[in-house]
Amino acid sequence: MIRTVVWGTGNVGRAAVRGVAAHPELELAAVLVADPAKVGRDAGDLSRRGRDLGVAATDDVDAVLADGPGAVVYAVSGDVRPDDAAADVARALRAGAVVVTPSLYAMYDPRSAPPELHDPLAEAAVDGGGALFVSGIDPGWGNDVLPLLMTGLASTVTQVRCQEVFDYTSYDQPDAVRDLVGMGGPMDQVPPMVAPTVPTMVWGGQVRLMARALGVTLDDVRETLERRPLEATVTNAMGAFEAGTQGALRFEVQGIVDGEPVIVVEHVTRIDPGCAPDWPQPPDGAEGAHRVVIEGRPRIEVTVEADDEDGRAAGGNATAVGRLVNAIPWLRAAGPGIYDAVDVPLQPAAGRLGRSAP
Repeated sequence: MIRTVVWGTGNVGRAAVRGVAAHPELELAAVLVADPAKVGRDAGDLSRRGRDLGVAATDDVDAVLADGPGAVVYAVSGDVRPDDAAADVARALRAGAVVVTPSLYAMYDPRSAPPELHDPLAEAAVDGGGALFVSGIDPGWGNDVLPLLMTGLASTVTQVRCQEVFDYTSYDQPDAVRDLVGMGGPMDQVPPMVAPTVPTMVWGGQVRLMARALGVTLDDVRETLERRPLEATVTNAMGAFEAGTQGALRFEVQGIVDGEPVIVVEHVTRIDPGCAPDWPQPPDGAEGAHRVVIEGRPRIEVTVEADDEDGRAAGGNATAVGRLVNAIPWLRAAGPGIYDAVDVPLQPAAGRLGRSAP
């Protein structure tokens, strides 16, 4: 059994606790939290599992890492604290742990990551004997292994498009939805998540990773952005979003060859399903979906929906976390280093088929 720590209990951390608890090769060793109100609470309670797991949350990072865990699922957001997140991950690597995380965007493709981020992490892995795998919650598999798999079913490929279509109506994360994505914000201010160069910083690594796997040399990586205002005020769990403020945005990060976008990561997000109705929509009744479109012969389109907790919004997080958690045994066997989504194979549910849901 690989003694595994889950660091953070937000949307990602809750799914990680459940995933670790369900995995036959992993043992939930500790849960790290920053909120004093969570300290001492059982991991099953914090993860909405429905029953106790016998592991009390703690904020003592030193003690947890000194105990020599085999793996750490780092589920703390890196959105507004990228340097702190990198330092935390390096600390866990130096403790000898395998670390899986969605929080270091620039490490989606380690080969194109900035040296000032990559090199200290690589040194920490070598020094401590740990291993690192970073994959996104947008979800990462939708922008790497799934599209690459689909291209293997085509005779010719002219474009690979990875698309997230998402309605934030029930996604109760106001800091991210309002402050980062800009929903409910003024139309004359570009929100931080889509400010120039930011989408490429976050998703460009996935575009480059796919290009490398497909043997494509990109001439450039470009961004596009469209935004739409709400026509009427809407109210949900996060409060009121006023008419005239941002209600939807759509952007692309494009890998360019000979002036044409050949690999595209596209996001279409709304705060209300009635905003920008002419843009791509999820399937009927769904709040979100992830879609891969392979243009070529034959044309291939795959749409994935996932349910978890009380909605599809959390389901997208859960599948992304499943990719990370299920990779831990492979990474533990692979040895020290930094690995990417092309290196790490998808792990079948060996020993988990038929197990009760955590």
